[in-house]
Amino acid sequence: MAKSVAGPEIEKLIQLLARVPGLGPRSARRAALHLIKKKEQVLAPLAEALAAARDSVTVCTTCGNVDTRDPCTICTDPRRDHGTIIVVEDVSDLWALERAAAMNCRYHVLGGTLSPLDGIGPDDLNIKPLVERISAGDGAKEIIIAVNATVEGQTTAHYITDQLDGLDVTITRLAHGVPVGGELDYLDEGTLTAALRSRTTL
Repeated sequence: MAKSVAGPEIEKLIQLLARVPGLGPRSARRAALHLIKKKEQVLAPLAEALAAARDSVTVCTTCGNVDTRDPCTICTDPRRDHGTIIVVEDVSDLWALERAAAMNCRYHVLGGTLSPLDGIGPDDLNIKPLVERISAGDGAKEIIIAVNATVEGQTTAHYITDQLDGLDVTITRLAHGVPVGGELDYLDEGTLTAALRSRTTL
């Protein structure tokens, strides 16, 4: 059994940090040590920010984005192009596209992809609300399906296309720039911009 090198509070901090994606046990120990050394400058403000996020962050009932208000900042921004909605798998993909600043439009977050092997079906994703948004005539003229270029992503894209069939909307997909098997969150802004500009009609 490994020996404890600090009190239970610090050990718990390390264990919780190790759960953060991208941080393993060693990185978590380094991060915890840094936070402890910078207690007043970093740890205290971080604790306050985490508490505030816990109490105020919510999921937008319109698009599935995370924000501190519902509808979210993006959905209520009048300067955005309401004629275009980009459909993404996860909020991290939305943030990646926003960093690229390739388009100033609205989004719809699916919350994942269809994966029968993992027991994820259409009812487990945010697909029905998307169809309802379009059916209700919220102003969207083009739907850009910007899912990852994986088997699950392609399956999801085809399903969404079938669900939107017959509605007065143009459906396009990301084209050049996105490698097969690639994930949006790991692509650079230039690649994302090129992919959006080279989208094609299904």
